[in-house]
Amino acid sequence: MNQFLSNRRVRSVKVTSERWQRRAVFVLGGVVIGAVAVALAMLADWAQLAFAALIAKSSYASLVVTPLGFALSVFLTNRFFPNSQGSGIPQAIAARQLSDQAARSRLVSIRIAVGKVLLTLLGLLCGASAGREGPTVQVGASIMFALGRMSPRRQPGLILAGAAAGVSAAFNTPLAGIVFGIEEMSREFEVRTSGLIIGAVIAAGLTSLALVGNYAYFGSSATMLRHGTDWLAVPVCGVAGGLAGGLFSRVVIAAARGLPALPGRVIKQHPIAFALVCGLGVAVCGLVSGDLIYGTGYAQVKAALDSGMPLPWHFSLLKLVATAFSAVSGIPGGIFSPSLAVGAGLGSDVAQLFPDAPLGAIMLLGMVSYFAGVVQAPITAFVIVTEMSDNHAMVVPLMAAALIAYATSRLVCPEGIYHELAKGFLRTGSDRIVAR
Repeated sequence: MNQFLSNRRVRSVKVTSERWQRRAVFVLGGVVIGAVAVALAMLADWAQLAFAALIAKSSYASLVVTPLGFALSVFLTNRFFPNSQGSGIPQAIAARQLSDQAARSRLVSIRIAVGKVLLTLLGLLCGASAGREGPTVQVGASIMFALGRMSPRRQPGLILAGAAAGVSAAFNTPLAGIVFGIEEMSREFEVRTSGLIIGAVIAAGLTSLALVGNYAYFGSSATMLRHGTDWLAVPVCGVAGGLAGGLFSRVVIAAARGLPALPGRVIKQHPIAFALVCGLGVAVCGLVSGDLIYGTGYAQVKAALDSGMPLPWHFSLLKLVATAFSAVSGIPGGIFSPSLAVGAGLGSDVAQLFPDAPLGAIMLLGMVSYFAGVVQAPITAFVIVTEMSDNHAMVVPLMAAALIAYATSRLVCPEGIYHELAKGFLRTGSDRIVAR
């Protein structure tokens, strides 16, 4: 009897120890992800300021620096950090679905995380229309996966938790991080790991708060739709954003699959030359826009929201084209922030149809509509825009615009961009993964 009780006590202690060890991995991972996200954000701002200082001396410098920077980035990506190209979210999605640990490690690892950070900064340093949020997702997933491999037992949900913590820390949007993990990364609610995922998001969020303080990404906004006619902007933005976002996704997906016939073979055989051409395309867009479309687009959108001055009518189109060039070129870089910037420009254009409506409110509608059209994750879209603007008065119109944009986008592009791109990594998951 005593022996039985002793064995039972030992088993209980062992189970409790393993449970706390498992929780510690998620919390530790969240802390590390939060710190890395803050560091990447600060370095990304520095990279964009450095490029801005360069083109302030001569706008035409981008015609040299941007193409050469794109070519160098693709060379380094293919040579030293394969599978770090693009946003990084498709790789994280694919890694979750792969069962082989070796195949997973080709998509999420510390080596890839290091390359992702360095090459994302290189892209911003040479003027790419790219963001750091998607890369933060792959970095977060890589950190969690690496920590999980140190554990004696397999830890389910680590990649999902790392991705959610990455979104949370990148934007200081904890709710959006959780919703993104459920709606986009897994497309289901995992009861077993939900508490641990939330714990990782909290740890990442608290780390970010400790390092840079509490803030709303685009500042606090009290703008709202005031009159009945203002609400007509909701379906207009929803349809326009859905069509534009679906078209963007269609183009990027087609390029990732490979263009048919001779153009596709030339691009596949000469990826560095193709990246150089894409960089030149971004530089031309930059010159036409008056140097407004480089980088994440955050500064331009924030200034417009704060001042109440509309963005130039051509901003949304040129930013969309520059982001498409950056996305298909093969350089590491995300589409979160650029998509929000395109949407803000789209909303600014739509606002001209409603001269009595508040500009900021319609810009928010444009942001949520285009973003929902691109990623086809409407809940994530309105939650993230609400948190980023600290505007709860716009929740209902943002929800409506996101749903309209989602439905419209699916008419143009039946599958969301991240999951469609993830299929390219899954198809070769058991072999050497080289998808663009």
